[in-house]
Amino acid sequence: MMALPLTYCYISRSRKFCSSLRGKAFAGLIAVVLGLTLQPSLLGQTTAPAENLVPNGGFEEKDPSGAPVAWGKGDPEKGLSWQEEAGEHFMRLVSQDPGKAQMLYRVVPLPAGLKGMEVTFRYRTASVVKGDKPPGDARAIMHYQQAGGKKIEPAPPAITFSPNKKEWTEVTKRFLVPAGATALEMMPGLWNVKSGTLDIAEIRVKPMTDTEVAAMLKAKDDEKALQEKREAIIAKEMTLPSKSVELKVSGNKVLGPDGKPVWLQGLCVDSMEWSYGERVQWSLHVAIDEWKSNAIRLPVSRKFWFGKAPYQKPGSEEEYRKKVDEAVKLVSTKGGWLVLDLHGFGAPTEGDLAFWKDAAARYKNNPAVIFELFNEPHGISWKIWRDGGNVKSPENVSTDVNPSENSLKLDRDIAIGMQTLINAVRETGAKNIIIAGGVDWGYDLTGVVNAPLNDPSGNGIIYSSHIYPWKKDWQPKVLDAAARYPIFIGEVGTPPDYSSFSFIPMKERYPIEGWANDMIALIQKHELHWTGFSFHPNCGPMVIKDWDYTPTPYWGIYVKEALQGKKFELKALR
Repeated sequence: MMALPLTYCYISRSRKFCSSLRGKAFAGLIAVVLGLTLQPSLLGQTTAPAENLVPNGGFEEKDPSGAPVAWGKGDPEKGLSWQEEAGEHFMRLVSQDPGKAQMLYRVVPLPAGLKGMEVTFRYRTASVVKGDKPPGDARAIMHYQQAGGKKIEPAPPAITFSPNKKEWTEVTKRFLVPAGATALEMMPGLWNVKSGTLDIAEIRVKPMTDTEVAAMLKAKDDEKALQEKREAIIAKEMTLPSKSVELKVSGNKVLGPDGKPVWLQGLCVDSMEWSYGERVQWSLHVAIDEWKSNAIRLPVSRKFWFGKAPYQKPGSEEEYRKKVDEAVKLVSTKGGWLVLDLHGFGAPTEGDLAFWKDAAARYKNNPAVIFELFNEPHGISWKIWRDGGNVKSPENVSTDVNPSENSLKLDRDIAIGMQTLINAVRETGAKNIIIAGGVDWGYDLTGVVNAPLNDPSGNGIIYSSHIYPWKKDWQPKVLDAAARYPIFIGEVGTPPDYSSFSFIPMKERYPIEGWANDMIALIQKHELHWTGFSFHPNCGPMVIKDWDYTPTPYWGIYVKEALQGKKFELKALR
């Protein structure tokens, strides 16, 4: 990433100082900063408590004006204000200029010889909407400095804040401190978001003991050894021959070469829709070998595929495609099937058409690959869904019941219909099974019951539905279609509650109790093809809660038991 200037300002008790620094800042960001601590002598306050290296980290000590000592006075007109609520003192940062940064800034002196530290932020957020450019969220960015202010690598990983935490929440991370570090640069704030509010009530930096540092170092060594072991296993598996067989659609069934039905069951392995992938190969290994999946849904981004993602390195698109190739190969050596999901929202456009012309040619007639044309159509009529057209025309009467399911909207006026995407795939010579999702964020399949898409020259079409606890009317929206066509529940899952899904309208927050049991039972009763969402510990609703692949108690346990053969009883049809 190119080094760009970042302007910062701080207000001390007697003077205002402005300068510019050059570092790994984000393009297009303008940072409005409230406080800067370079040396204890600049603070004008008592020494910080031993347990917190951040002087006045709880913002409780005030100067005569009422502002927290050493933190500046803020600027409410610019969305930066000090507030007090129920005895809690906090800084409120409100995004007023989309695509620019709103943040606090501190440089915290570190004791000589410090080897490790524990960093804690006490925060809450409201309606933080992800921005178009990275990082596009609420987070704390940090850097180590040596004497003189020069940065030392590696920097501590950023600490991200959940976008809708209405209650005060603490997040704590531990980091090793490189030799020569004399200070920690801290920048908690809203980075490139479209909108939102971040409240920060406390910042703590606590030295780690030698025993804690030693344990952390050992854990890193153990993790490295484990990673090397896993890489050796994957390398061996990648040399094995493919075992996947070609599938075809017949009626509402998917058949293998022997004419017997094949039931696709597995997991959605996320991360390649937002990055180059996190532990994808080992997740595939665990999903198939340990959880007993025979199908993997792999969401991908056409922007990464074509090298057009923000800040993507020139020429790195082939590296991205190679990782998809490796995922296909690994799944095929285990006799499974990989659903290549083009992860988009709204309606397909010319860019999605270009993706399928390229990807279908790359994987044509590979028996391990199934093509999922578009992740979650929404905000469009069934006519636009099928044939394409102007999404702003009078004929585009949307049937979506929840247009606020996420903040991603249509980015083009002219949509490409599903039939056009199918035709483009078949023109490459690819006969691979195609998956087409319905409207209402991929949930509603009423429009295909009597008017299916056409596929005269391929192995057939499976229709996809995404089901979460805020979706009801399973019979007309999903099961009526299942009587005629094979159905793939490509995303399905439940959170423990609605606290992390506050964007769901209250009137659509149907009871979660018993949902997991009934959803799995519905899938089993009708032998719906499915991949549980999400096999990633930070993409909710989560099947796993950590990278040890521990199943979450509210959803993952049900998924793992179902994949391993346990039968569930349907108690309520939602």
